[in-house]
Amino acid sequence: MRFLFLVLMVLATTCSAQVRLRLTEGTVEPFHIALPEIVALDHHHQNHANMVLEVIKNDLLRSGLFKTLDQSAYLQDARSLAQEGPRFADWRVTGVQGLLSARVIPDGGSRMVLTFTLFDVIKGTQMVEGKHIFTPEYVRKVGHRVADDIYKRVTGEQGYFDSKILYVSETGPATHRVKRLAEMDQDGHGVQFLTTGKDLVMTPRYSPDMQKVTYLSYISGKPQLYLMDIRSRRIQQLGHFPRMTFAPRFSKDGSHLLLSYSTGEGSDIYRMDLATRTISQLTSSNGQSQRSINTSPCYSPDNSQIVYNSDQGGFPQLYIMNANGSNSRRISFGSGSYGTPVWSPRGDWIAFTKISSGFSIGIMKPDGSSERILSSGYHNEGPTWAPNGRVLCFFRDISEGGKRTTKLFSVDITGHMYQGVPTTTDASDPCWSSLND
Repeated sequence: MRFLFLVLMVLATTCSAQVRLRLTEGTVEPFHIALPEIVALDHHHQNHANMVLEVIKNDLLRSGLFKTLDQSAYLQDARSLAQEGPRFADWRVTGVQGLLSARVIPDGGSRMVLTFTLFDVIKGTQMVEGKHIFTPEYVRKVGHRVADDIYKRVTGEQGYFDSKILYVSETGPATHRVKRLAEMDQDGHGVQFLTTGKDLVMTPRYSPDMQKVTYLSYISGKPQLYLMDIRSRRIQQLGHFPRMTFAPRFSKDGSHLLLSYSTGEGSDIYRMDLATRTISQLTSSNGQSQRSINTSPCYSPDNSQIVYNSDQGGFPQLYIMNANGSNSRRISFGSGSYGTPVWSPRGDWIAFTKISSGFSIGIMKPDGSSERILSSGYHNEGPTWAPNGRVLCFFRDISEGGKRTTKLFSVDITGHMYQGVPTTTDASDPCWSSLND
């Protein structure tokens, strides 16, 4: 457990959902939801309740799948709702489909209890209810948890709001860029810097349990991979290779690390056992007609296959091989070059960067079919999946105030919900975490 607060969540599904939003194709009509004030017993607890509600509302709206009703249209106030229950006839007049009723009460000391119910206004029944016990420092987390509950009940998909994004924070002029490892909540709050900026860092990747980070740095004066324990900030070099190591990626169980190792003119993919630090070579650029660059490996969710990019055919394309390096086969056949492939946590899509008359972020099925571009622009790069496999984060260069800057953006797999991800500095190389425990 990465946090100390006590959380008890009870989910009770009491009826069929009024709507199941399809997140894979076409334009989705948002689910209309009313979010009245969360009722508290006193001013002190009301402040916490208001913050929880703000987090819930912002999470749902940023997903692009929900639309909230302005409180001026309410025909029943929050306290009446909490004490007497919904007057469904009044809520139906407003046109909403869902209605949230919640309250916060003290639980001794600094602890509080939030209880909530999401109602199906059209049917006049409960959709989901829950309970969370928390302390003030975890107000935002509780908001994310409730938003996840609502998202899951309405869409039928796992939520992703209670998660983090690891990234490279960038400051300073282009000629003297300072790059630090940083992590934040997926909505941009709670930024923490993991390194000082003394040494250049690139391509950070979370371990599955979010306890460790692997990344490329020039700490020793040459580009090598390092492993950091997030809690202690202890750093260790991963092996002692004579040449550059880069493009790390954890296995789904966290026991192994995939990496690329420069062979001079080309590079190959290796697997490292993190317990013993033994390595196994999975590709062989020597065995091809000319030395090729094999890089950017990523495991499938079941660890049985690896997607990577290689220029063995003349220019970078995507390939899949078995986890032991056998049976490599090409899956991308479009025009242009492909790179930075990342397998969806659900296993149904592979995201990539494509260079063809510009930089684009796209997805395709693991067999190479159904290729679709989600976002194009100047230097789009580095996709990473939300833990539910339905949203991508990436970075791109933009013009802001007459100068070039690098920012994070997100897009859903329909390509319709595109927006900036707030950061306190320029940002690149994002890595989305699994859900918090």
